[in-house]
Amino acid sequence: MGKRIVLIGAGSAQFGYGTIGDILQSEVLQGSTIVLHDINPVTLAKVEETAARFVKENKLSFTITATTNRAEAFAGADFLIISIEVGDRFKLWEEDWRIPQQFGIKQVYGENGGPGGLFHAMRIIPPILEICADAQKICPQATIFNYSNPMSRICTTVHRAFPDLKFIGLCHEIASLPKFLPPVLGVPYEALDLKAAGLNHFSVVLSAKYKENGQDAYPDILAKAPYLFENMPKMEAVYKYAKETGAVPEAVEELMKLETEAWSEHRLFKVILEKFHLFPITSDSHFGEYIQWAYDAVDHKGILDFYRFYKDFLSTLEPHLELKLKERVVPIMEGIITDSGYFEEAVNLPNNGLIADLPDWIVVEVPAIVDKNGVHGISMGHLPKGFAGLLMNQVAVHDLTAEAILKKSRDLALQALLVDPNVSQFDGVEEMLDSMLDYQAKWLGYLK
Repeated sequence: MGKRIVLIGAGSAQFGYGTIGDILQSEVLQGSTIVLHDINPVTLAKVEETAARFVKENKLSFTITATTNRAEAFAGADFLIISIEVGDRFKLWEEDWRIPQQFGIKQVYGENGGPGGLFHAMRIIPPILEICADAQKICPQATIFNYSNPMSRICTTVHRAFPDLKFIGLCHEIASLPKFLPPVLGVPYEALDLKAAGLNHFSVVLSAKYKENGQDAYPDILAKAPYLFENMPKMEAVYKYAKETGAVPEAVEELMKLETEAWSEHRLFKVILEKFHLFPITSDSHFGEYIQWAYDAVDHKGILDFYRFYKDFLSTLEPHLELKLKERVVPIMEGIITDSGYFEEAVNLPNNGLIADLPDWIVVEVPAIVDKNGVHGISMGHLPKGFAGLLMNQVAVHDLTAEAILKKSRDLALQALLVDPNVSQFDGVEEMLDSMLDYQAKWLGYLK
């Protein structure tokens, strides 16, 4: 029997086409209805038309519907998949990043951690809470997957407001491991038994073994990884190639091949590798958002080169539908339906003891087992003390972020800034907050 799968934010062609294509290639999900939902009727209609034509032309046993009415979309839903942003994505992102820097805050990026992560969270979490409130009323049985960032702050706040919802965060950063570890170790990814954990975009490989003999692979990782990254092409070269050849969007596949072979930001990565003896699953821009001394350690030019590449790439990309599995949400849905018990590498769930060093309420990123009863995080026990210390620096930040949003409190937002390890000053912090409340009043005006 087919399922009812609702894509929230489906008017975005990148998310809509990509996720629809993922679903359509699934044999387990055949017979399902894919409901496209968005607040923009024009972009939604275009995605619906393209998807419906694709299904008809390929004689696929799926039904495509679309609606801007949330109650209509959610009625009888089995799965909800959220991928939303508000406003002009890159303009607001750059404000999150640059305005704190103007006031002397040495944050390396502006998406998930630091002051930028707070402003991003305060902007995007309210509409996600509205979505969740409707889900609790209309389809409380549904499993909800969230792709939006800042992942850990979103999921922590949602679970605080709606503890009974089956709300799971998914991020593609774990996909860096199949790209980079096989060249490091000289074996296929399938030959490795890996477990990574932490917070979203702030996670490391905690154990690595060779499946064939059970031997610890971590000594090889620590010995070989620094040399690999020194010899990878830099993002600057990838960007130059794109501009000189006009590769976007005509040669997207070749361009993306180059991008995945490049390591754009690696200085902080090497510090974590060499001083903490751990392999991060993401690069300087994301990992560095959470660390107070990262500004002195990151590859600033690499971060800028990647951001320029990413922004230009998305602005010229022409998304299209294809029957190809790209994201992990479909295997998870299949695992729930078939009671497969399959191993999922990274999900974002309330801690509840999964990482012994962190409080139960904070959402952590851990591996999981998927069966008919849902997604079950795997306990990681105590983490290496240095990494655990870095994670614990985020506990008060996440707590106060959630409280500021749920209580609509400017005072608590200010406290969230003042407990953030990235904020090492008092002068200018309140003025910075007020400036952001002014610049982004359309979204942050609820804070009083």
